[in-house]
Amino acid sequence: MGFYLHQFIYQMGFWFTWLLIPIVMEIGPAVRGAWLLKLTENKREILSEPLKMPMISIVLPVYNSQDTLYQCIESINASTYPKHLIQIIAVNNQSSDDSFGMYQKAQLDFPELRMQWMSTDQGKARALNAAIYNSIGQYILNLDTDGLLEPEALRHLVLYFENNPDIDAATGTILTQKQAIEVTKNSWLKLLQQNEYFEYAQAFLSGRSIENRSNRLFTMSGAFSAFRCEVLVQTFMYNVDTVGEDTDMTFQLRFRLGKRIGFAVDAIFYVEPISGYDELYLQRQRWQRGQIEVAQNFMQNRLSVRQIFNNFMISRLMIDHTFVFPKLVWVTGLIMLMFFGYSPVIVIMSVFMMYMLYVAYGLMNYMSSLMLLKHFPDERQYFKQKWWVALTMPIYNGINTVIRFLGIINTMKRRASWQTLHFKDEIDAIKKILISDYKQVKKGSKKGYGE
Repeated sequence: MGFYLHQFIYQMGFWFTWLLIPIVMEIGPAVRGAWLLKLTENKREILSEPLKMPMISIVLPVYNSQDTLYQCIESINASTYPKHLIQIIAVNNQSSDDSFGMYQKAQLDFPELRMQWMSTDQGKARALNAAIYNSIGQYILNLDTDGLLEPEALRHLVLYFENNPDIDAATGTILTQKQAIEVTKNSWLKLLQQNEYFEYAQAFLSGRSIENRSNRLFTMSGAFSAFRCEVLVQTFMYNVDTVGEDTDMTFQLRFRLGKRIGFAVDAIFYVEPISGYDELYLQRQRWQRGQIEVAQNFMQNRLSVRQIFNNFMISRLMIDHTFVFPKLVWVTGLIMLMFFGYSPVIVIMSVFMMYMLYVAYGLMNYMSSLMLLKHFPDERQYFKQKWWVALTMPIYNGINTVIRFLGIINTMKRRASWQTLHFKDEIDAIKKILISDYKQVKKGSKKGYGE
């Protein structure tokens, strides 16, 4: 009996060791976050409308947007916000397609909208900076042209500012377009898009709501963000030398101006779902590199591991960057134990338990996100039907972890965004290196044999 008890305790200790990271880094914070969101949601106040709604300026950076620009402007026109209080600035940064033709069509079809067209040098940051100085609104909003506004989004965003005078900038909820996901024919691509939808719902509805509750919002979304005009013009504008201009602006507001960033959960913007694995590879590397570049610019003299529990910026950077490598080693190291005599059954059970913990983590965030969609019945119903995606999310997140790790390595070698290689090009480069190394080894062995 003592032998079996000893084995049980030994195996429990073995499993707990390998499950420590998901418990500490994921499960614990998810439980705490779900509880805080429940308390916050129960106390959420109804936003009151001002006697007069303010003028807003919407900036649309345009780059080869002929397939999406018209639909984006159409969604602004369908908004419940008064049209005479909306200024739209479409800023073309060296498009080579018929984006201007789509703009002209929108002008003709939506004559009530106040619209203007500008041209700048290439680069989203340059386009945003040019438009800021031509904005006349009390609030300036940035929208990506490949997205659609929920009809009440502008109203919810403005009311959020009007009811929170201490908030100087805010981001809204980003979700992918569920209609576009459902018409996808390729099964694997559709699964990828469903995981992306699940990820966005968790990251914004649950993640940013928790961050916002304690004033710890790390970055505003470049796809949908808004500012008080008098605050935005105090910044150094968008940084044209980084791939993370939205994160740079967030850090400017926090560190240089001491402003507060907020999150308007009911202001929803729908972006196009991802087009494939190659876009995922490029996108996540760009996000990772943008965070690193901005952190280096703003925090290189403030980074200290001792502040991980006191400074949320440092703890976030540690989780997103420093812990990526040990997290990968943790999983691969567990599998490698089979080559050192550990029972395959024990190792497989440990991997399965780790997987189930990450599924539980996904389901907890899923329930929190579902709660925050209660004012959007159609979206809530769709998300409710996708509960099963929690079963595939650990694999999806694992792929993203690998991509982020590669992004860190590439950031050390290449800084400019245009130097990011596509996934196929990276694989081809790795193949060339392996073939070259094999030839060198083969050549060396032949030489040694001849001697």
